Amino acid sequence: MLEIDGAYGEGGGQLLRTAVALSAITGRAIRVGNIRAKRSRPGLAPQHLAALRAVAALSAARTGGLELRSATMEFSPGAIAGGRYRFDVGTAGSVTLVMQALLPVMIAGGAPCTATVAGGTDVRAAPPLDYFRAVLLPLLQRMGADVQLTDRRRGYYPRGGGEVGIAVVPGPALRPLVIPEPGPLRQLAGVAHAGNLPAHIATRMRSSALEQLAPPVRERAEIETRVLGTDDAIGQGGAIVAWAATEHSILGAGRVAERGVRAEALGAAVGEELAADLACGATLDVHAADQLLVYLALARGGSFATREVTSHARTAMWLIEQLLPVRFEVSAAGAALLRVAVRPQ
Repeated sequence: MLEIDGAYGEGGGQLLRTAVALSAITGRAIRVGNIRAKRSRPGLAPQHLAALRAVAALSAARTGGLELRSATMEFSPGAIAGGRYRFDVGTAGSVTLVMQALLPVMIAGGAPCTATVAGGTDVRAAPPLDYFRAVLLPLLQRMGADVQLTDRRRGYYPRGGGEVGIAVVPGPALRPLVIPEPGPLRQLAGVAHAGNLPAHIATRMRSSALEQLAPPVRERAEIETRVLGTDDAIGQGGAIVAWAATEHSILGAGRVAERGVRAEALGAAVGEELAADLACGATLDVHAADQLLVYLALARGGSFATREVTSHARTAMWLIEQLLPVRFEVSAAGAALLRVAVRPQ
């Protein structure tokens, strides 16, 4: 059983989700201690429990310590099985973070698999659903993954209640993703949505995002606004996500609506991120650079350039190298870029 220090590096929930996913894929049992020890409320929270139980269901795993606020857990996987599943966080815990743990396992499982995940679709400190749909999944499709997402209902903090379906069709092994340069901009698109809130909130997010873009980019941008009612959203909330499709990649940025934070600030942050990525020639944004590491490792190769290698990403690299025969290399790629390469060990 591989012992993993859950307080290493960034020491958050991503370490836990990645560890369990790779345990299921490799068949290697793990024990994770010091879970989220650096957080104000350490141990397992509801969304972590939902993710771990979901991966356990897919892999017929024997588990220990899967209790609220537990600081240590054990995971001994069996065989990954396809089929139809439903998982409910039970709170506004993030649906996209649960899918972050599930999706590598579903792709590696080799059998058709569908899962419905209920909880918060657009919540703070997690990827907004539209980022997951419009940026992460198209990048995975370029690696050969056949993944379809169905947005059934949005849910926000504190009620949750959102529902998302995800389906994976088995195919060949993932292909390495090598993106030496972004290539010309083909499209800049996005969506700003407000659920059970005034329409002007979405409009203000959109306008502020556009203001941060260079005039030639702004003039071709197609960021739509959506207002969702009670049939399409539970509770009040919203988000803005924008993405730039270039010849060789997709760059994205997103923010979730928060009480006390002006819509203009959210939109401006999204526009600033996209403008910075386009200006420096990044081939992945900092969020995709973090979330794609596990897939590049499963593909046994890949490389990209990004503005920043976050503490999340460096923690993931450390963990992945313990469970898969790969190594990560980070090197300067100019004044404002870092090159990340994944190589077989």
